[in-house]
Amino acid sequence: MSRICMITGARPYRGRNITHSGKSKASGGIGLNHVKKTNRTFSPNLRDKKLWVPELGAFVKIRLTARALKTVTKNGAFATLKKAGLFD
Repeated sequence: MSRICMITGARPYRGRNITHSGKSKASGGIGLNHVKKTNRTFSPNLRDKKLWVPELGAFVKIRLTARALKTVTKNGAFATLKKAGLFD
């Protein structure tokens, strides 16, 4: 199963870690230097949930981010899933 939110479409994306080293100017050094950059992946905060949808009278298994779960709580399960295009 892919790491994509079914509601918001959030997916992992690439970025970099920047390594700082050196002695700070306040401590008598020449300051912190950007030494190297290493690649990394930012992953979405995904949850596998089973939501009760009263309009369907059934549970729906869905993979969504924590932010999308807040949206479902606020707007309701059926309305949010319909807006995301999961129901016609």
